[in-house]
Amino acid sequence: MSKRVLITGGSSGLGRALAERYAATGARVLIADRNRPERLPAGVASFIRIDVRMHEDWQRALRWCENYWGGLDILVNNAGVTAAGRVEQLQSDDWDWILGINLKGVAQGCQTFVPLFKRQGSGHIVNVASSTGLLNPPGTPSDNASKAAVVSLSESIRQELAPFGIHTTVVCPGPIRTDLRAELHSPDPGMAEIVDREIQDTPHTAEQMAGKITDAVGKGRFLVITHPEDRRALCLKRLFPRVADAQAARRWRRTAMKLKAPGSREREEAA
Repeated sequence: MSKRVLITGGSSGLGRALAERYAATGARVLIADRNRPERLPAGVASFIRIDVRMHEDWQRALRWCENYWGGLDILVNNAGVTAAGRVEQLQSDDWDWILGINLKGVAQGCQTFVPLFKRQGSGHIVNVASSTGLLNPPGTPSDNASKAAVVSLSESIRQELAPFGIHTTVVCPGPIRTDLRAELHSPDPGMAEIVDREIQDTPHTAEQMAGKITDAVGKGRFLVITHPEDRRALCLKRLFPRVADAQAARRWRRTAMKLKAPGSREREEAA
């Protein structure tokens, strides 16, 4: 039987690339997203509209999988947003917005489908976080915290669910050239410009990352760090924390200089 895969945020970006990748292997794919794409990814025939923050939407997705497929094999909690902003620039609404989608959306997906997976005696949860949740670069504290929470959640449920035949994978990609930059949320125009430039300049594409992720999930790996430079940075942080800390401080000083450059204050005041 072909794999049954539900992917949140599958209408664009990394989620769409994952949908196409799984469909190419013969899997049946359900895209769950707020927005229906003008054209479904190649090989994907099913779509359901959900907001990952809403309990009733998740219940509707569960009923769809039970009614049309008789279950689910892989849940990919991919829907997420990105944000930039120094800590003093962030307001309560900024925190509510990013935690509601990046953390609560993932948690509700797990909560909804774990009982089904337990009844089946099998299933695989794939939570897409970010390398920012491991490396915690300055200037993006809300984004870092939301992604670090997804890593922590994934580590917790990995041990909880393993005895029931349920596997867990957490994916920590770095910047990827996707439409996510169009939804970059920030009350801090200077940091938003810097993060946006990182997304534009990265050589990594969603299609490349989708291939790495699906291969790793197929092998049952728990932690997937897609970018070689992030793997090196994490290794340095763990083995030589003082060196990593000094490098992070130098990078932030350079970033702070850019934020103080002519025109940056005008941009902030205009926003």
